Amino acid sequence: MLRSSSTTGGSVARRWLMKSSTTTASSSIAARKKTTTVFAGNSFATSRSSGLATTTTAIRSMSTSFGSSFAEPGCETAFTPSEAEAENDDKDKKDTQLRADIRTMGSLLGHIVQDHHGTEIFEKIEELRGLSKKWRMAGAGRGSDVSKVNEADATFKQLTKACSNLSNGEILIIARAFNFFLSNANAAEGHHRIRRLNMATREEALPDRYDSCGGALKSLLEQGHSEDDIYDALLSQKVELVLTAHPTEVNRRTILEKQRRVQKILTKADYLRDAGLSSSTGYAQTELDRSLKREIASTWQTDETAHVKPTPQNEAERGTLVVETVLWDALPAFLRRLNSVTTKTISKSLPLDASPVIFSSWMGGDRDGNPNVTPDVTREVCLKNRAQAAGLLKRDLIRLESELSIMDCSSELKDMALSLGGDAGNFEPYRTVLSKMIARMNRTEIWAEEQLESTQNQSQYDVEDVYTKKEDLINELMLIYRSLCETDNEIEADGFLTDVIRNVHAFGLTMVKLDIRQESDRHEEAIDSITRYLGLGSYSDWDEDTKLSWLQQQLASPRPLIRSGSWNDNPKFFSSNAIDTLETFQVIEEQYEESLGAYVISQATTPSDVLAVLVLQKNAGVKKALRVAPLFETLDDLNGAAATMTKLFSLPAYMGAIDGKHEVMIGYSDSAKDAGRLAASWAQYETQEALAKVARDAGVEMTFFHGKGGTVGRGGNPQTYQAILAHAPDTINGRFRVTEQGEMITQNFGYQDRAERTMDIYTAAVLAEKLTEHVQPTDEWRSLMKTISDVSCDAYRKIVSEDKRFVPYFRSATPELELSNLNIGSRPAKRKATGGVESLRAIPWNFSWTQTRLNLPTWLGVGEAFTTILASKDGDKLQGAVLDLTGHKVLSEDNSVLIGLLGVRNRYVDVLNCLQSETLQRLRKSEADGKEDKVLKDCLLTTITGVANGMGNTG
Repeated sequence: MLRSSSTTGGSVARRWLMKSSTTTASSSIAARKKTTTVFAGNSFATSRSSGLATTTTAIRSMSTSFGSSFAEPGCETAFTPSEAEAENDDKDKKDTQLRADIRTMGSLLGHIVQDHHGTEIFEKIEELRGLSKKWRMAGAGRGSDVSKVNEADATFKQLTKACSNLSNGEILIIARAFNFFLSNANAAEGHHRIRRLNMATREEALPDRYDSCGGALKSLLEQGHSEDDIYDALLSQKVELVLTAHPTEVNRRTILEKQRRVQKILTKADYLRDAGLSSSTGYAQTELDRSLKREIASTWQTDETAHVKPTPQNEAERGTLVVETVLWDALPAFLRRLNSVTTKTISKSLPLDASPVIFSSWMGGDRDGNPNVTPDVTREVCLKNRAQAAGLLKRDLIRLESELSIMDCSSELKDMALSLGGDAGNFEPYRTVLSKMIARMNRTEIWAEEQLESTQNQSQYDVEDVYTKKEDLINELMLIYRSLCETDNEIEADGFLTDVIRNVHAFGLTMVKLDIRQESDRHEEAIDSITRYLGLGSYSDWDEDTKLSWLQQQLASPRPLIRSGSWNDNPKFFSSNAIDTLETFQVIEEQYEESLGAYVISQATTPSDVLAVLVLQKNAGVKKALRVAPLFETLDDLNGAAATMTKLFSLPAYMGAIDGKHEVMIGYSDSAKDAGRLAASWAQYETQEALAKVARDAGVEMTFFHGKGGTVGRGGNPQTYQAILAHAPDTINGRFRVTEQGEMITQNFGYQDRAERTMDIYTAAVLAEKLTEHVQPTDEWRSLMKTISDVSCDAYRKIVSEDKRFVPYFRSATPELELSNLNIGSRPAKRKATGGVESLRAIPWNFSWTQTRLNLPTWLGVGEAFTTILASKDGDKLQGAVLDLTGHKVLSEDNSVLIGLLGVRNRYVDVLNCLQSETLQRLRKSEADGKEDKVLKDCLLTTITGVANGMGNTG
């Protein structure tokens, strides 16, 4: 994620934004933007110009080393840096090859565009890129040099005029060229992360860094923690990463797969260089060069936009594909590395059942505002997960059968093998046992697949013939493990068998546990239907105390409220929504253990919202109720969360149902959309503090589930390790559950090296957080934060919620209205069909602003808050604290790679923004005239994808 893209893109975004919005709305918001405070030297500036001008200068000077263009000469091979880059080795050697990779792929793309579309279109591409570069070199309209500002303004007018002179077909080709360049740059940067990681782990299993277990364990020892304390904390902690289908991945799966192949080519090239075989005339390198050109040529001729919306089943398949193709191998590989570190650092090995990181999913279970996720969809996804897991485990068992030809075994295993029909004269006991396990796993796979195909969920096999509990499989695998150890074959036991056992502990028989999520109103509607059907009146009309009293009575009653299916015979009482909800609980009842995880209630505001889900589970006959996790997501919800949970913990019926443990989900995206980033962040911090205290007082073990997106505006942070340690003290305690959404799944888990690194960071962070003594905020700082929060929230809401000009501005200046045509998710952009910005989901809200690079949700209100404090007696205190925290005088000054990459990307994204603005004007005019232009729609979708690729995220 390019976390500082907004620092350089805001100006161009504002320029073309304002063309399509009302002047009054534009000037109002632009004026407010200028009050955002930045740090320049040792003093605060009350406008963004000085800090950004300095940053622009830094980018301009550093981006020359990252320079790139289309069809640049002297880039015949992808694997040898240019002379200029080689001369720059001493300055920044570790990134020389990245520059060479980006330069070469840009050159290959340029030649391919020329070959397919001719010189004229190529020259127009270069003209636009040149104008964008010239505009940036002139300062992009910033700074105090009037002549430079005028030069930049004149250049920008040339750029927009050149865009307006293009035909629709030309816009499409040019937008595709810029999009594919940025896509290739992403592939190169992704590979470079792995390249740098491999350099750091050549000598050790895990990097000796502060944010890796390789360095964190050493640091904890140096801080005075004992080996036993570290080991016990590591074994007791649990990180659960929940894969979600939030629509933030704009690239088609086909394009992502091509990017993976490009990265594999770059990896092979690294091996050639390391072996000294990278001669430009050598056969191996020539073949790799041809392979790279082939992939780029194929990508250019592939449609990059999706023309059909994915179904929830499609989304679930994409999510589990990551498990199947990457995580199934990455997780045991990471645990093997972690075991090496613990053995070397604290002289202790990981037990086979250690699972510090596990994975869950929302794909196929998240029905909040998505009518496409039906009970049948959830049932289908659960069965598919079981079938896929059985296929993977069967493959692993077959490999074990092939490897374990050993004849010597323990008496325990020998007896089992003979009982299964093993031949005492030609005895291969391990293969005899494994062959029976393979047969049973094969039946398990067929059983799940046949239920999928049957409308009555029937199969030729009975449940007794298949694996439904992971303990059955683990017991058989451990029998083999013990036998190997008892016969001096520990080396075999510690091989692939150990990986299989660890995978079964982590992934079970379902690959991922599926969460169910639904909004609280749907549960109330279902119970209201039941009470009216039973002649008890309208549940919705009852006050909170009456609801709680009745719900507790139902929890204590041994009888269900209504018989299964009775809702289908009484349409007078049961709406389609109520029927869907009640049948969802029937699906929950049908699932075998380990298929499902938590039941998340979105828009939870009262204790009855939580109790209602327990009652509906009991009514459906669920034997082991899913844990219920209320999601507090707006500012009011967060502020009222402690009171809600205090009331729940005071109810004997509820305390008897939760077994001393509870989960609460904190919403980051919606709270930031509701109150602004700064106010939301402080509310999230205080809410977690308050809830942790409520739980401690009640003797309940609290786990927080963090509903974060990948970007800052949605609670994300590129510095995962530091972000985890920054949570409120005594709120994590070794338990950390968090969502991994959309594009972040590919970025963090799309490749094995990257997936291992991500798991390493999470494990190290949660371990360090538990054993680190945190600084408690003083009352003085809390008071200051409250003032900052209140001022920023008021300023944010004054524009977003109260200014009548804002919604027209938002919808004219961003592609929000057109995002529904971007087929990247199965759910609607709004929870409800009606409503304005308040009903818009947080993802399209952030997505829209990120397209403009104005990134309004990340800063609106912050400037007013800082300005207010700076003008008060606490001004010096705030200034010193922030400077001490960042250590920066210039934005991102310590990240030369980021600055350099922004310098390369800006000249491409600037053009895409201008092309998008031109396309929006033409498209909206065409639609106003009652016409439909497919080419223009493709132009818009391509520019949206291109800007997202350039920003490194969708928002």
